[in-house]
Amino acid sequence: MAKVPDLFEDLKNCYREARHIRIHSYFPSSQKSFYDFMSLDTSETSKTSRLSFKENVVMVTANGKILKKRRLSLNQFITDDDLEAIANDTEEEIIKPRSAHYSFQSNVKYNFMRVIHQECILNDALNQSIIRDMSGPYLMAATLNNLEEAVKFDMVAYVSEEDSQLPVTLRISKTQLFVSAQNEDEPVLLKEMPETPKIIKDETNLLFFWEKHGSMDYFKSVAHPKLFIATKQEKLVHMASGPPSITDFQILEK
Repeated sequence: MAKVPDLFEDLKNCYREARHIRIHSYFPSSQKSFYDFMSLDTSETSKTSRLSFKENVVMVTANGKILKKRRLSLNQFITDDDLEAIANDTEEEIIKPRSAHYSFQSNVKYNFMRVIHQECILNDALNQSIIRDMSGPYLMAATLNNLEEAVKFDMVAYVSEEDSQLPVTLRISKTQLFVSAQNEDEPVLLKEMPETPKIIKDETNLLFFWEKHGSMDYFKSVAHPKLFIATKQEKLVHMASGPPSITDFQILEK
């Protein structure tokens, strides 16, 4: 087995292109960046503007990378002074414009994009490979002399109109068993599906944001965005936020 060629950037570019086409098919350029963010510009806002449909006022910086948010009651009047206070108050809640939290993702649709890896092996930072645990629908990590004993995975990429990350599913090759995230410290489950989903909306436990840092790969749960697929000696593959569990992997293929 050899390290997989670096497909991450190629996939990232394909993902951005597909998402760009989807967004602009629904939103003409004249609508600017309304789809991505809604900002309030004090130079274009009247002295008293009524907020009748949002509980939060969101301030976007010039580069769009950091947002500030203040909670308001519905129908509350807001003035230019309020907006200036929000912009200058360092005590405001800071949020990053990344993927929406799970509670806001129920309406997000993830559409099948393509299979990006077939029959690949996942090795953790201790060079342990993922294998089946025959006591149930579980996985575990073990040091193998023969990599043919390792579980082979197919990795399928999906695309949505909401996320800028790379959602993928992990399916055991030649089966319809998909890795399904659970709560923190709980073992991941192998969930059987009738077929590879073309659209994922409610089954977000099957989706993981694929992240790459250096030579290592990480799989962050879409349903539980603070948790990653993880291994630990003498423990089933599970969901964890970091050490002492191992969350970094290498993708190997023939």
